[in-house]
Amino acid sequence: MEKAIGILETQKPGEAEAFGILLNHALENNFSFALWRAPNDSVKNLIVSYTAKTLEPKAILEDLAPGFIFAPFDKTKSRHYLPADIMFHFSEGVLNEPANNEANASREWFNEAASKAGLKPSKPFFFKQSSTFSSDKTDYMQLVAKGVQQIEDGAFEKIVPSRAKRVELPESFDAIDTFQKLCDTYPNALISFVSIPNVGTWMGASPELLIQVENNRIFKTVALAGTKPFEPGTDIRNVAWTQKEIEEQALVSRYIISNFKKIRLREYDEQGPKTVIAGNVMHLKTTYAVDMKETNFPQLGSVMLQLIHPTSAVCGMPLEESLAFLKANEGYDREFYAGYLGPVNVSNTISLFVNLRCMQLADTQAILYAGAGVTADSIPESEWDETEIKLNTLLKVIRA
Repeated sequence: MEKAIGILETQKPGEAEAFGILLNHALENNFSFALWRAPNDSVKNLIVSYTAKTLEPKAILEDLAPGFIFAPFDKTKSRHYLPADIMFHFSEGVLNEPANNEANASREWFNEAASKAGLKPSKPFFFKQSSTFSSDKTDYMQLVAKGVQQIEDGAFEKIVPSRAKRVELPESFDAIDTFQKLCDTYPNALISFVSIPNVGTWMGASPELLIQVENNRIFKTVALAGTKPFEPGTDIRNVAWTQKEIEEQALVSRYIISNFKKIRLREYDEQGPKTVIAGNVMHLKTTYAVDMKETNFPQLGSVMLQLIHPTSAVCGMPLEESLAFLKANEGYDREFYAGYLGPVNVSNTISLFVNLRCMQLADTQAILYAGAGVTADSIPESEWDETEIKLNTLLKVIRA
């Protein structure tokens, strides 16, 4: 406890020490928390929520109080919302000075929490028993081959079969340290660490924006698909994409445009596709933007979220047929993998990302998730290799 008091006396608690104090306090009191860093941003944000709740299916995000949303892949299941009962921002390794009365109240709460909590979690993070699944290479390749056959038979145009991999965590594993390493390793991704009682604890590094609303004015979404390994020094201007990868990305773009048409939205800006780096891989990315005031569509974020989740980038196309195939053949519950998460109305912005490159912490183990876009041109062995590359996004950090 002497060390915690010492931190208070400095007036600017160090990042790692403050995270330890706050997360320990949340765990001891069965509070939820969300720790995240936005892409290409140095600020780390932490919400501690003691009023976490599930959202109604038709909840309007634009009307919610500031908080963090954590939603599963299956849109028929509950979405979890963590109101920002207490919120902190960290810059350059220290807790930011209070900017207003609400921030000052959070700082006072921190001082009280620090006087009662240790620096390291004395209680395990929340976890629950997940469904059993196969990690066998042959099983996954057979799943891909079955998908290719059904595409050739005309059942759908694309399918995104996924798999999970259970790994033992090293004895030296430290969740806060791992979060920090992910921030350092993947500057272009949303780095997240979320824990909710009776739901579980998840960590990830997602490159894919689902929807964004800035200042109640500008709506954005992206089509992100096609995958190649990235080697340091690669000039992305000269990357050559195969027809299979170009078509895979085009399917996602067409999916977004088709949903604009459903709501009779014709005024949007389209930029791309272009090659982008996402950790140890590259993707093709097209960005779409809409001025919500000019189009008189103040709830566009909520409307598009209902329409485009799950996207064809994580499910397939057409949606209903590909969902039915995955439910019948994938062999496990994705839970929050390929769902979405992110801050809502924090700094006047909604930023929700597809929960990719993620893992679920389960006591002394972690469950990692990855999928691959399958088209008529897919080769099962190559799709297995793609999932291995994606799993290594987190695996190499865990084992570093």
